[in-house]
Amino acid sequence: MKKISVITLQNVRNYGSVLQALATQEVLEKVGKGQWKVDFFNYYKPGTATIKERIDRWTRGFNLVKKLIYALILFPSMKREEKVFGSFLKKYVNVQEPLVTAPEDFRKLKLDSDIYCSGSDQTWNSKWNDGVVPELFLSFVPDNIKKIAYAGSFGKSSLDKEEIDITSKLISRYDYISVREDSAVEIVRDLGKEATLVLDPTLQVSRDFWLKKFKIKVDKEKDPYVLLYQLNTNKEFDKFAKEFAKRKGLRLVRFCIRHYQRFRGGHAVILPPVEDFVRLIANAKYVITDSFHATAFSINLNTEMICIYPHEFGGRLASILNLTGLSDRHLKDYNDFSLVDAKKIDFKPVNEKLNQERAKGVEFLTKALSL
Repeated sequence: MKKISVITLQNVRNYGSVLQALATQEVLEKVGKGQWKVDFFNYYKPGTATIKERIDRWTRGFNLVKKLIYALILFPSMKREEKVFGSFLKKYVNVQEPLVTAPEDFRKLKLDSDIYCSGSDQTWNSKWNDGVVPELFLSFVPDNIKKIAYAGSFGKSSLDKEEIDITSKLISRYDYISVREDSAVEIVRDLGKEATLVLDPTLQVSRDFWLKKFKIKVDKEKDPYVLLYQLNTNKEFDKFAKEFAKRKGLRLVRFCIRHYQRFRGGHAVILPPVEDFVRLIANAKYVITDSFHATAFSINLNTEMICIYPHEFGGRLASILNLTGLSDRHLKDYNDFSLVDAKKIDFKPVNEKLNQERAKGVEFLTKALSL
């Protein structure tokens, strides 16, 4: 059996990140028709492998008193994250045992795979990663071994001047490149390579896959609610969600990624199992979010959504809404409640578009995986 190893960001303790890893594994295995073994490097960004390291990173620059206060606030959530995301990866994703974070860790690895792959999520986002990380571009893989990128993302519309040369050299070593945003196609082209636009892996697999995988029964009428999934603190965002739910006559459920978010309104669901991220979106009447993956799952699961672009990295949200013809679901003004009475989304053309794009994804991977 042939083997493909993937490097991505499944260890950042994020719902979208672990779900995209599972989806990537599913897509590669499916396209490979059972002939490929898929696994993932156990990669952690430097300074993120333990709770202590993460708190130190989060409180960088704080004085001692402020550090202690924030440590007490953050610890319960981070402890819960270790359990929620760690157990999910252990159950569903084939992760290699050796932990790798620094360049010397990669030099110790036995490289015995037929193909190496940079995965999706914001793997190539230099700001998110505190600079360009060569290993995420497979710098440690010898020239004579095939390298591909699947649904890669820079998380922004253009590269900073100081990262262009190094990124160009790293990108030039790939045999096949696909990205998940139209802006990334242009970035790669400007660096002298061609890239194929494909769906994020969580969209490449179908609605039926997610429902069957997690044994989800959909009933949006049993206990109708508006689901709020918010990554960036914003009081205006909170006020809009509360008022929207009130005008619709629906219960507001707040999906909390930190324990202290429970005090910001709505029925709090605090760091539930990863499967419940999908379940809550599937059964919601509406989703209000600033998250790319919450938007992607809403689209895939045919749930009405309202999208608020974050201050940074909003291009990936714009790209998927444009692709599926749902740009009108972008909320630009917190005082605009026109979506309360908006016509429901006709998901038939949305699903047709997704199927067309899935075919392109399969075509790309079929070529990329051929030896």
